[in-house]
Amino acid sequence: MRVASDIGGTFTDLVAFDEDTGELSLAKVPTTPDDLTRGVLETLDPARIEAARIRAFIHGTTLIINALTERKGARTGLLTTRGFRDVLEIGRANRPDIYNFSFRKPEPFVPRDLRLEVTERMDHKGEALTPLDEDGVRRSVRALLDRGARAIAICFLHAYRNPAHERRAAEIARAEAPSTPVSASSEITREWREYERTSTAVLNAYVQPLAAAYLSGLESSLTGLGAAGTSLHVMQSSGGITTFPDARAAPIRLVESGPAGSVLGAIALGQLLGEHDIISLDIGGTTAKCAVLQGGEARVTTEYKVEWTPTSPGYPVMIPVVDIAEIGAGGGSIARIDDAGRLEVGPRSAGAVPGPACYGRGGAEPTTTDANLLCGRINPAYFLGGRIPLDVQAARRAIRRIAAPCGVTEPEAARGILRLANAITESLLRRMTLRRGHDPREFALIAFGGGGSMHASALARGLRIRRVVIPVAPAHFSAWGMLMADMRADIVRTAMVRAQPSQTTALAALLREIEHESSARVCRGGIDPARVSTRRFAELRYAGQEHTVKVPLPAGALDGSALEETIERFHALHEQHYTFRLDAAVEIVSLHVAALGAVDRPRAARLERSPPDPEPARKGARAVDFDELGILQSPLYERARLRPGMHVDGPAVVEEPAASTVLFPGDRLTVHEQGSLLIDIDAPAG
Repeated sequence: MRVASDIGGTFTDLVAFDEDTGELSLAKVPTTPDDLTRGVLETLDPARIEAARIRAFIHGTTLIINALTERKGARTGLLTTRGFRDVLEIGRANRPDIYNFSFRKPEPFVPRDLRLEVTERMDHKGEALTPLDEDGVRRSVRALLDRGARAIAICFLHAYRNPAHERRAAEIARAEAPSTPVSASSEITREWREYERTSTAVLNAYVQPLAAAYLSGLESSLTGLGAAGTSLHVMQSSGGITTFPDARAAPIRLVESGPAGSVLGAIALGQLLGEHDIISLDIGGTTAKCAVLQGGEARVTTEYKVEWTPTSPGYPVMIPVVDIAEIGAGGGSIARIDDAGRLEVGPRSAGAVPGPACYGRGGAEPTTTDANLLCGRINPAYFLGGRIPLDVQAARRAIRRIAAPCGVTEPEAARGILRLANAITESLLRRMTLRRGHDPREFALIAFGGGGSMHASALARGLRIRRVVIPVAPAHFSAWGMLMADMRADIVRTAMVRAQPSQTTALAALLREIEHESSARVCRGGIDPARVSTRRFAELRYAGQEHTVKVPLPAGALDGSALEETIERFHALHEQHYTFRLDAAVEIVSLHVAALGAVDRPRAARLERSPPDPEPARKGARAVDFDELGILQSPLYERARLRPGMHVDGPAVVEEPAASTVLFPGDRLTVHEQGSLLIDIDAPAG
């Protein structure tokens, strides 16, 4: 069996593919924040999985991002070049909210007394100006240990160009403190920009002890259950998987581990359906996440920032991350009245413990899930197949906290909560499409997560999207996407040369070096070299510019003609992104190679078609609130009984154990032969 496990803020999901029978098994249990491993193991029994049969185990986890946002990592020390002790604190002058007079810079993860300087210096060409003071490194490491450091980061000036001093300092640190994790910036990234490299090395060191203990404990638990010969992998933020040892060495690459799996799932599903321009929308218990996939490809960026908000610059992490935006608008997002008397939804969440009020676990604050329940969009007796009966009266009491101050009824307050939650999520979709020059009407919306199928139709209406796709088992879709993931290794190297024929020889040599290194890293994970392919990119800019544009490189050797084609692609993409092109010199800032090791993926079974009448799947009716369209008596359908070829017209609700699909009046649902629900939206003209 191939098994994928995804830990979310509210639930832990599992999807298992039986290679003998072709069957999928699903499980969902509440996340266990006190011991994440326990939640993973608790999914095995409901899915009827024998650990000894697991051939490959793929894991996505929120451990790293949670450790960063909750400040639960190790006390970390930093060794840096003499004179650059305060790079981490100075940061960047640019900030997202320039008119905020109350602005405060984010506090560094390393306090000043744990940032020590070392005598050494490389110039911008990578040539040594001042040799490394090895005794100074030893003294500094001992001083950090004496001051309570439990992890050490190293970042020297221009180590991206020549990491010799950094590597030697790391050797010394590991010899002086063999039980203390050491993270050298050049082991994680070889891109320029001193502050970003320092931040990346520090955050990696900060989470390294926690990640090592967690992954080792999970491996030990699986082995103890009989999965001794299992190939263990972790989902990376780049959209590929890596081995447990590589993940322990660079856990910062797992910062968006779970969401990256859903993007891969959306790409795979889009290929199956013939949809190549896709907006993926994952509404889970804590957040809503969105990615735009044009031409069946996900954009991968190295400009990710932890805790970035419209008012805070966050902390940069210079590792490849699938370009995903998220907002605190999930099923557990808490609604409240602020000090000015306005309704707010999120970003604070009820999480897994205690969860929404309707879960009956002690939650008392109103959430989006409570509002959906009162609006008739969730069956209280069928949540998780009936394993968690929902308490309607508890939801009503919670919603009363909003209704009473506003002078409205509980159903009216619930409608207002959903309207605001949809507006917040729609703003996220607009930011990822319209503000980047994409017309959402030209895309299909693939919606998943526990709440995606409930909100998709309303969101599609607001953006004039004509086609919504609800995949099979939408509440487990991120885990299913992990089964689609190839082994992946991304390497980015700063080049900083003019894009001109005289540079092709050096650029081609650097590109070959990166290709060899990335392919070798993938093969270390047990992949046959014959199954390894590479994708090659360059980041270019006009001379004097700050921002770059990532351009796919032509296949074959990087010679003069390939360079000309790359420059022309850059001009075209720059004009697409920024509406203009310049007759100016072009610079190649960096080269990026992604090596992919193909794995065996589960194939979707084709189901037999049925007559279009959905009556065999109908199981009753109830009143559902459709906002401005009114409260309408709506038929209910059991998804498991909907067969390919059947049509359902809205208003209606399609129920399954972990999700409900809400069809507004005018919507028309068709069941695809693979099992996905294709919804054509009757969007208003205008």
